[in-house]
Amino acid sequence: MAGPPQPAPAGPEFLAVDKHNAIVVDSSGVGFEMYDITVDFPWPEVRSVHYKASPNGKALMVAVVHLDGRVYECLVNAKPRELLQGWFAQLAWVLGYYRPMG
Repeated sequence: MAGPPQPAPAGPEFLAVDKHNAIVVDSSGVGFEMYDITVDFPWPEVRSVHYKASPNGKALMVAVVHLDGRVYECLVNAKPRELLQGWFAQLAWVLGYYRPMG
């Protein structure tokens, strides 16, 4: 006899937030929130995820390449700027966990 539905196993999560935007990476995929608009990209729809520092070195830029080739980007300001290096390390680890082949 089946019991109540069980939640999906929890895995590592990445979260970067500023006043206007947020980036979340977790077991369900990648999510962007930009000025109260939320866009979710489930892992089966994600071709790849790329990230880098903004040209001024003050923000994290993340891009999701959808299976159909479209690219979606989100930028989160890092205050203080030292936060950016921590985000890079954590994001690399979480992406490696869910997408070991890229």
